[in-house]
Amino acid sequence: MYERAIGTEAGPVYRAGLAALRQGDRLLTSRVAHWRSPVTREILPAVESAAERTKLWWAAAGLMAAVGGRRHRRAAVAGLAAMGLAELLSNGVGKQLCERRRPPAELIPHDGVEDRPDSSSFPSGHTAAAVGFSAAVAGAAPVVGALCAVPACVVAVERVQSGAHYPSDVAAGAALGLASAWLIHRVPKVWWRRLP
Repeated sequence: MYERAIGTEAGPVYRAGLAALRQGDRLLTSRVAHWRSPVTREILPAVESAAERTKLWWAAAGLMAAVGGRRHRRAAVAGLAAMGLAELLSNGVGKQLCERRRPPAELIPHDGVEDRPDSSSFPSGHTAAAVGFSAAVAGAAPVVGALCAVPACVVAVERVQSGAHYPSDVAAGAALGLASAWLIHRVPKVWWRRLP
């Protein structure tokens, strides 16, 4: 996967860095997947289930729109737009360009490995959507964005703990989410300034 993204014509420094990244990804995935605390067994799956198919973020946006003022409604719209863009970039573009297998079952000591999707592991679409929504909301309503960031971080950790993704998949998803939030806040301002 890494070779396809960067190219195979590389020197020894690149190959050494690539090997270190692979090894670090596998080691961290195994360590996080072996967590046995009550938080890991109960809270992580509950938050991930709520975030599945973006239900949690739609509910948060609906709550902001229903009980908040104009600023919170703008934050909700920005969050949903960034979430949609992040999902498009991660699932519609990233996963099509970079085929990567999910972490191998021998790294994952629990049954969650049975329920993983067949799509490419890189990047994490769940993380991209969660971070995109939270970061875009934070740009318009910082306190609400900070509250949304808590379950977004839990979703990112759960994707590794469940064996669905490597940490580098999650990091790439988070980067796409942040980029989407930035674009949602930045592009309209530039566009409005250019209108006659």
